[in-house]
Amino acid sequence: MTMVKVFRCPARHGYAVEVSPFIANRLACSASQYYGIVGCGSLLVLDVTETDIHLLRRWEWGDGLFDVSWSETNEHVLVAGGGDGSLQLWDTTNQNAPLRVVKEHTQEVYSVDWSQTRGENLIVSGSWDQTIKVWDAALGQSLTTLRGHEGVVYSTIWSPHIPGCFASVSGDGTLRVWDVKRAACRLAVPAHQAEILTCDWCKYDQNIIATGSVDCSVYIWDLRNVRHPVNQLLGHTYAIRRLKFCPFSRSLVASCSYDFTVRFWDYSRDPPLLDTVEHHSEFVCGLDFNLHIPNQVTHTPACLYFYLCEDSFSERVLQLLPLSRVVRPR
Repeated sequence: MTMVKVFRCPARHGYAVEVSPFIANRLACSASQYYGIVGCGSLLVLDVTETDIHLLRRWEWGDGLFDVSWSETNEHVLVAGGGDGSLQLWDTTNQNAPLRVVKEHTQEVYSVDWSQTRGENLIVSGSWDQTIKVWDAALGQSLTTLRGHEGVVYSTIWSPHIPGCFASVSGDGTLRVWDVKRAACRLAVPAHQAEILTCDWCKYDQNIIATGSVDCSVYIWDLRNVRHPVNQLLGHTYAIRRLKFCPFSRSLVASCSYDFTVRFWDYSRDPPLLDTVEHHSEFVCGLDFNLHIPNQVTHTPACLYFYLCEDSFSERVLQLLPLSRVVRPR
């Protein structure tokens, strides 16, 4: 049986949603007025009950908020990226101002991510100013600024396997892998012949990365041989806004799109498409798997209401999830 829980927030357009790595029923969402073109932004922290979704905290910001990421060391802290070029550090125990605000980017911050590997506590941000910055957890002055992309940086994602390593994708159509210690790009892949809006690392294989593009495709890449993608996942009819690898299955990927759908894929199968979810009536911009609950996925459309789907996979998808092997990669 499928249970769908909905939270609505009028006059806000959702951009990103992320489940807490500590608290199974908690999630955060970054949002903006008027699709982030003008107006302010909101950061929401929500708690899920057996029957509903409740607002725990809501903070307002003077510009749109485009991404959010939870701290991997403190269950109360999260970072958000804003349209004014700022990163803000927020604490759920403080309902007023952010703990810290830094503004080094000169244009919108479209991506933030908190590192997951052991012994590392870093934040990476990607901006429309075509730069990537790495920060310590206190959001002091940036530790390094990385250049190389020739277009907007849409996504920056830490490797869950390799310390000091992250991937980025851009409007220039490339996927890049970076080494923070060397402050250098290790690999540049001309992954699509169109803007790339999203990427993610496989949680089980350090060499596998997925990219999603405005060309409506998801490509799976093996970094040991980037001449051709491992697989091409075709089916979306508009740009792919965000994708995530499942933390419970090696080859399961979820993607959401401006075509109003969320799709589930197994890139090791032919055909790879497993299921399509069509709850939404707006662009779907945010997507996340719950690390604590294997069959729960959260996704949010541009009009900002949440669908929290439990047992939302088809029987075919559920068969792919080895629930006895629940692993949180570090």
